[in-house]
Amino acid sequence: MSEFEKDIVEMEGEDGAVLKLCVERYFYYNGDEYVLLSDDVEENNVEEVSHYVMKVVPDEEEEGMEDFVPVDDDLMDKLVDAAMTTFADEDEDEE
Repeated sequence: MSEFEKDIVEMEGEDGAVLKLCVERYFYYNGDEYVLLSDDVEENNVEEVSHYVMKVVPDEEEEGMEDFVPVDDDLMDKLVDAAMTTFADEDEDEE
């Protein structure tokens, strides 16, 4: 794990079960903010890590808070490609 603790969010899955997801990174695509989440959280005991991309929108009820909104499948494919390319470039720059 890195020197910084990652944020953990709880969300309700399609089957109604509560999922604990780890915030990996935030990024922008076409002027909108998105977040890359993973189920790479120790409590989940998963062998294969799944990633999710959601749109970040301000919470209308609580100032300073944000909501994560699912995106449609077509946009999801573009976002995953953009995120992986961006993050790979950033990782190379850090080395």
